[in-house]
Amino acid sequence: MKVEIHTLFKYLLETTAAQPEAVLGLSLANPPKLGAFLEDLDPDMPLDWNNKSFQGLPQLRTHILREAGLINSCSIDDVLITAGAAEANYLVMRQLLQPGDEFIIEAPGWPQAAVMAKALDVSTHTINRTEADGWQFPIEELRAAITERTKLIFITNPNNPTGRLLSAEELAEIASIASSQGAYLLVDEVYAGLEWEGERRPSIAGIYERGITTGSVSKALGLQGLRTGWLICRDPDLVFDAVILRENSSEIMNIMGEVISEIAMRPERYDAAIASARREGIENLSILDQFIAEQPLLSWVRPQGGLIGLARLHLTLDGEAFARQLLAAPYRTFLIPGSAYGEPAHIRLGVGGGELVKLDIGLERLAALLKCIADDVSIR
Repeated sequence: MKVEIHTLFKYLLETTAAQPEAVLGLSLANPPKLGAFLEDLDPDMPLDWNNKSFQGLPQLRTHILREAGLINSCSIDDVLITAGAAEANYLVMRQLLQPGDEFIIEAPGWPQAAVMAKALDVSTHTINRTEADGWQFPIEELRAAITERTKLIFITNPNNPTGRLLSAEELAEIASIASSQGAYLLVDEVYAGLEWEGERRPSIAGIYERGITTGSVSKALGLQGLRTGWLICRDPDLVFDAVILRENSSEIMNIMGEVISEIAMRPERYDAAIASARREGIENLSILDQFIAEQPLLSWVRPQGGLIGLARLHLTLDGEAFARQLLAAPYRTFLIPGSAYGEPAHIRLGVGGGELVKLDIGLERLAALLKCIADDVSIR
């Protein structure tokens, strides 16, 4: 199994040294500082594994179930702590999928699934969300695509990168379709808790016995560097298979990541952090809405949740060429092109990062480049 680089990571690697002065579309909340946790850390804590469970700190797993609304439907034995949601997704795909199996994924969506599908030599069917339909998930296309050979369905909620939300009713219908063929259904919920329309959507692990919820502290809590994520599933064999594979990759969890994540997910801290991320996100979303409405060369379907969305460029220039031009002098502003998600006519904009990203400066420079392009076109 050889894993090839996906376009998103390739672009990040190529632009890491650029040192932008502003960032548009940061995909996580304002990252807290280590000092915010020092009072709750034990300086005598051994820097060995947690000595409690190979599945992760029990109290951390309890917090995860509480915030996912799964306390009454799942146990802590259904939760495995992983090195971010990316490892959780990897463990599931690597253990479930064998050559010849059918794998259903969505587009646009988190690119990891398509990369793994190719590496594992499985038969892949892509369900296409379209901008014309508001990026909604085409459930009837899923119904037509699933067969008795379908082993796994992978989707994101809120959708990464469009911010489109699946309702509780849609999730139940998708679970019913998966159940009709005995397929597993993995829903990556890294942006759960950041819904701009309505309440937090139910986690799939509580809806369907073969439903797999993955998530992390990276996005809504801004704790990406801790590399603490999880998978939740009521199938004990799947969870144990994931433990076995993790033993042969990361082996055990980063104890500092587990401990700080447990502190961050204590109810009083978690509630305050989510409230702050929501407040900043809604404020920045309003700013972006107004900005895009005033730009004749931009349009978008407003995200319903999460910290990012896709904006269409009404240009002959594709998104990647535009992003590289914006990153260069004199603009020095970073954003990710839509080509990272198979949407080359788009750019990724977002509402995360707090003051760190200098959103106002980034938008001024984005507007300046758009005006420069518009003026050049009009001259011709």
